[in-house]
Amino acid sequence: MAMLASFWILLLLIMNASMGNGQSVQMDTVKSGFVGSTVELRCLFINSKPPVKISQVTWQKFFNGTKQNVAIANPALGVSVLPPFKDRVSFKHPAVRQRTTPSLEDTTIIFNNLRLSDEAAYICEYTTFPAGNRENTVNLTVYARPVTMMTLTTPTIIARGQKRKMTVATCQSANGKPPSVIKWETKLKGEATFQETRNPNGTVTIRSNYVVVPSRETHRQKLTCVVTYRAERFTDSAILNVQYEPEVKIEGFDGNWYLNRQDVQLTCVADANPAVTVYQWKLLNGSLPKNVEIKNNTLFFKGPVTYELGGTYVCDATNSIGTRSGLVEVNVTEFPIHPFPDGREIPQEQSSSGAAIGGAVGGVVLLAGGAALLFFFLRRRQRTFKGDYSTKKHVFGNGYSKAGGLPAHPPAPKSLQYPDDSDDEKKPAQIGGGPGGFEAGERDFDGNSEDLKRPYFTVDEGESRDYNERTLSFQYEPEAEITDDMVSQTDGSVISKKEWYV
Repeated sequence: MAMLASFWILLLLIMNASMGNGQSVQMDTVKSGFVGSTVELRCLFINSKPPVKISQVTWQKFFNGTKQNVAIANPALGVSVLPPFKDRVSFKHPAVRQRTTPSLEDTTIIFNNLRLSDEAAYICEYTTFPAGNRENTVNLTVYARPVTMMTLTTPTIIARGQKRKMTVATCQSANGKPPSVIKWETKLKGEATFQETRNPNGTVTIRSNYVVVPSRETHRQKLTCVVTYRAERFTDSAILNVQYEPEVKIEGFDGNWYLNRQDVQLTCVADANPAVTVYQWKLLNGSLPKNVEIKNNTLFFKGPVTYELGGTYVCDATNSIGTRSGLVEVNVTEFPIHPFPDGREIPQEQSSSGAAIGGAVGGVVLLAGGAALLFFFLRRRQRTFKGDYSTKKHVFGNGYSKAGGLPAHPPAPKSLQYPDDSDDEKKPAQIGGGPGGFEAGERDFDGNSEDLKRPYFTVDEGESRDYNERTLSFQYEPEAEITDDMVSQTDGSVISKKEWYV
């Protein structure tokens, strides 16, 4: 009996398994939508063959571990949607809503006017007979698109003298889910601050301030706030209106005010916001000239320029923010100023005398050149006289004894014989070998040398040499015959240097 009971139990399990084979509930894994939008939650029942009977379909919200019924569809009892979903949830197919079909194989529901509180997991559960229950789950995410806004701290920003930072604009992305990212786009130098606030409903508010030092440079600068939310980008821009004191300068003086010049004027130019309402002129250390006429922001000087127009002119410009001044130093010259190419300036009278000065300078240069040439010629002549200032004595030449002294030496032989014991004198040499004087053999001589041009040898003072029978030798005291102020001549005579230069 026990074996028979076990057999029937096994058979029943096999029959139940075969009847449930192929049954499933198909749903999307995740779905999402924005607050206020509509979302569709799909639920399909895949039946088996032979099909099982669907007794009921139940939609449930699963949040924080708790299940809450949303809608129920029963072939016999009809459709029921429970609060708080009654006005916002409905079955997609009319057959289910009107109970015209008992199959209930498609029980997709539609969520209208989504709320942040609708974010949860939703279960679609089928109750069948005799297979039992089949279910599946979809996760619904609800996004909140933020409200973005950019505002200026004040319509008009006043720049005071002190360099104090202040917030000029605010950009906000409020009640967003997920949170946004804020950036600033501007050429204005400043810094941004950020603040994040998490709201009880799960949204986040981001706030950013842009801080600058208000000044003349910040006026009419453009500020753009860029909010990035998921794949969306929102921008908002504003132009700064900064009020500041006048920035003053005086125009009209070109650095070339000279006597008798006509139609000169000075203009006070002021950059201000709001515009300048009052201009005041004054001359430091004195009063304005009598021939001046003031019209608005301009000084008109009537008549020719005189020295009385020179001085420091000051213009005071005033608007509702404050008063600032500008000044210019006016110099009056006797003649017009003409600029050089390199930027230097020279008065007219100097430029008119430039030609005369240039001619004088040219004459000086020519005289200096002539003097240099004359000095060079005289120096050259001094170096080329045919005398000898050395203390050496001459041999084998015409001699340089005074008149009535030694007779002229007979012509020297074409070649000289040296003693065998003289190594220095064995070196070959020729005398009178050509028109230029000596022709060297193994020893090289400078043909242009002054010593080679003279037709004689020289012997150092006090030196005595012995020559062979062909060699003529003299011994004498040089101081007795030739003094330092004497010059020898080619004919053997000696004259003074004074007579040489006459």
